[in-house]
Amino acid sequence: MGTPAPVTIVGAGLAGSECAWQLARRGHRVRLLEMRPRVTTSAHQTDRCAELVCSNSFRSDNPRNAVGLLKREMEALDSLVIRCARAAAVPAGDALAMDRNVFAGLVTEALSARPEIDLVREEARAIPPPSDGFVVLATGPLTSPALDRAIGELLGTEDLYFYDSMAPIVEASSLDFSKMYALSRYGKGAGEDYWNCPMTRDEYEAFVAALLSGETVPVKDFEKGVYFEGCLPIEVMAERGVETLRHGPMKPMGLPDPRTGKNPWAVVQLRQDDLAKEHYNLVGFQTKLKIPEQQRVFRRIPGLENAVFARYGMLHRNTYIHAPAHLDRFFRMRKEPRIFFAGQITGVEGYVESAATGLAVGLAIAQLLEGREPVPAPYTSAIGSLARHCSERPPSEKFEPMNVTFGLIEDTSHSPVRDKQVRRQQMVDRALAAIAAWKAGIAPAAAAAV
Repeated sequence: MGTPAPVTIVGAGLAGSECAWQLARRGHRVRLLEMRPRVTTSAHQTDRCAELVCSNSFRSDNPRNAVGLLKREMEALDSLVIRCARAAAVPAGDALAMDRNVFAGLVTEALSARPEIDLVREEARAIPPPSDGFVVLATGPLTSPALDRAIGELLGTEDLYFYDSMAPIVEASSLDFSKMYALSRYGKGAGEDYWNCPMTRDEYEAFVAALLSGETVPVKDFEKGVYFEGCLPIEVMAERGVETLRHGPMKPMGLPDPRTGKNPWAVVQLRQDDLAKEHYNLVGFQTKLKIPEQQRVFRRIPGLENAVFARYGMLHRNTYIHAPAHLDRFFRMRKEPRIFFAGQITGVEGYVESAATGLAVGLAIAQLLEGREPVPAPYTSAIGSLARHCSERPPSEKFEPMNVTFGLIEDTSHSPVRDKQVRRQQMVDRALAAIAAWKAGIAPAAAAAV
């Protein structure tokens, strides 16, 4: 019997990188295809694996938050992505933010050091053939047009999609910090995790008016603007009413100005974007404003009058499939079981969630290569809840991208307690115990993985 073909993973983003790592750890050969830098995207800037577009993409690190629990589960399963995120972390209150360049560098170095992984800089314009063995499509929301068409033909359905946007990043040396104050909301974190730009009522209302008058990048005629609710462009939020931003990304609650002892009318938060503190991200200010309009509008923020933009906000298309119509709880195609999907293209939202699907797929394929049907992740865990979201919804129902939440995680309590925090802690304890048992049950039979 010949040596099995390497697993072909298309895309070296978070999901593809995590999937490759899990397979390599168990001694399986991987061919990891990454089209950058030969072919670029509208959002990526480097050729590194697992490149992020936002320093706080990993969100809360509190285990009583569902995404915080997901991180703990991934760590228990030896996640490369979470390990590198912690190594590249920058101060951000109770969130796990990181220096994006350091993070991507660490992931790329780790993958390149594994002899089982062959990182190939090549664009996949078609679905790899059956002779290539197992295939993982982890191309993310920015799937190239050629492969996008091939996936559409494979599934026999039209793409589902929504638009996503990124927040601008400004250079610290161009900011007037005397008009700001350092404070994390409700005192979480310490030091200069966040800088706050306070606004009076008049300044806020003038800012909203300027924002609403800004010219935006138009949506293509043949596509409609469908946005993910958790990552709306700031100007779209402003269209919902003058008070909307004050109860969203510009909310002043928990951020009293130490110079007055009172909450401002509104606040714009700047978050450290790199370890050197040279760049700051405008928190919640993802946008589709044209570049000259970003300069005009965002320089109205106190302290940003002379801001130099290291990166402008931008709009891009995120592609995802109707996963429940095609995938089982292993993210495996029901009609083509040699093909798996991983990452945001499956219909999970968020970088941590995307990486978690890659981890789950890597472990599932590893078990198949070791001669057994994979054991499903328990639905009482955050990882298992994502698999359920992408496999069990009736195909006739509308399917939209979703972050991990406690509402997705199965609660097996016979008599749930009323206290929300106690109930969540019980779910956290149950999830981590279930993951520990699952890990033991899917371990290689011969020896522990290195």
